[in-house]
Amino acid sequence: MRVAMEREPSRRVVRLARLAALAPLLTGLWRIAGALGVPLGFSGDDPLADVRFGSAFSLYMITLSVFAEVLGFLTLGLVRRWGEVAPHWLPLIGGKRVPPLAAVIPAGLGAAVLTLLGTLGAIGWNDPGNMGAPGSPTGVAYWVMTACYLPLVAWGPLLAVVTVAYHRRRNVAAPGRRLVAA
Repeated sequence: MRVAMEREPSRRVVRLARLAALAPLLTGLWRIAGALGVPLGFSGDDPLADVRFGSAFSLYMITLSVFAEVLGFLTLGLVRRWGEVAPHWLPLIGGKRVPPLAAVIPAGLGAAVLTLLGTLGAIGWNDPGNMGAPGSPTGVAYWVMTACYLPLVAWGPLLAVVTVAYHRRRNVAAPGRRLVAA
């Protein structure tokens, strides 16, 4: 027996979830390029000035990028069936209803942390300890890096909107709200 979604999310919320899932993509691609040895515009003693593929730092950059993408992908669970009913292939919980708070609490905390980090990053982007430091990229390299990091500012707020929509959809009493066999 297949279990249907409680209520379909709006197309707007689905679009916002997709944007949230894609928010870390450009930054990740930028980091992976650097990890593969592409010069990022840093110079001097900055660790990004001379990244060697296979070094611990390059593996860290790749791991961080993949981890951020996995977290971004989880946003889609807030608008997909697997965010309401665990996939059957998962041991112990497969096929069972996902309690709404099991998704809302981590997503809400993630949205708050990402919004804080995005805001602080945007405010301090050109500070002397960041992009204003000697050896930081300038010119085209600066603008490429800025463009790659800019979507991260939107990640937290996008996740917050999708999380609130998920919470409302799963918790507001309305006709047809119960899980039904399809």
